Amino acid sequence: MNIRKLYPILFLFMSFTFYAQGERMKEKKEQIKAMKVAFLTTELNLTSNEAEKFWPIYNTFDDKQFELRHKKLKGSYRKMDNDELDKLSEKEAKVLLNQIESNEEELFQLRKKFISNLKDVLPAIKIIKLKKAEENFSRKLLQQYRDNAPKK
Repeated sequence: MNIRKLYPILFLFMSFTFYAQGERMKEKKEQIKAMKVAFLTTELNLTSNEAEKFWPIYNTFDDKQFELRHKKLKGSYRKMDNDELDKLSEKEAKVLLNQIESNEEELFQLRKKFISNLKDVLPAIKIIKLKKAEENFSRKLLQQYRDNAPKK
C-alpha cells in the first residue's frame, strides 16, 4: 500500500484520538463538579433560599478560579520543571517570579471578592464551613485518586 494513502487515515485516527481524550477530560471534569456540588450541598445544609443565591455566585467564582489556575498558573509552573528551571537565567527567573506573584495575587483578590459577595447571601459560619468543606472535598478526591491509581 502506498504511504501517501495512509496519511489521511493516520490523520483521521489521530484527530479522533485527541477528540476522544478531550471528551473524556470534559466528562471527568463534569463528573467531579457534580460530586463537588453534592458534597458541598450536604456539608453546608443550605436552605432553598440560600442555595438559590449561593450557587450562581459559587459557579462564577469556580469557573474564574479554574481559568486562572489552568491558563495562567499552568504556564508559569510548566517553566518550573526541573530541566527547564536549571536553564533559566537570573533575569528570566525574576520575570517568572513576578508572573507567579501576580497570578497568586489575582487568585487572592478573586477569593476575597467571592467571600465579600457571599457575606450578603450566607451567614459567616456557613462561609467558614464552605472553606472547610472545599478542603475536605479536595482531600477526599485526592485520596480517591490515590486509591484508584495503578500500583507500581
